[in-house]
Amino acid sequence: MKAGVVFKVLIPVVFVLAAAGCRRTDVREVTIEIPGLTEGTRETVAKALARHSGVEKDSYRWDFEKKTLTLRYDSMVTAQTNIRMLIADKGVEVKFPPANPSGRAGCIDSHTAE
Repeated sequence: MKAGVVFKVLIPVVFVLAAAGCRRTDVREVTIEIPGLTEGTRETVAKALARHSGVEKDSYRWDFEKKTLTLRYDSMVTAQTNIRMLIADKGVEVKFPPANPSGRAGCIDSHTAE
């Protein structure tokens, strides 16, 4: 009888502790270079991002001198590449970070593998 009570108490406690350890959000900040940033393109970009989940709408910081937009986004919901592509799909030029020059991620060169 005592074992049944222990399990009835222990199982919910273990479940709650396991659920508490799961990461639900990962808010990050990114600065996106927009070479042709003007008031007009700002409006276009803001409208495009307004419909995109994962982007914190109140976090936009526009720098017209540096031609950049800095914002916060939840990387568990969207990726910064998705944000850049969304802007580019609206006809606004966006700078993407350079590709990894060392090759594709996760690939092992059979000539250098030991």
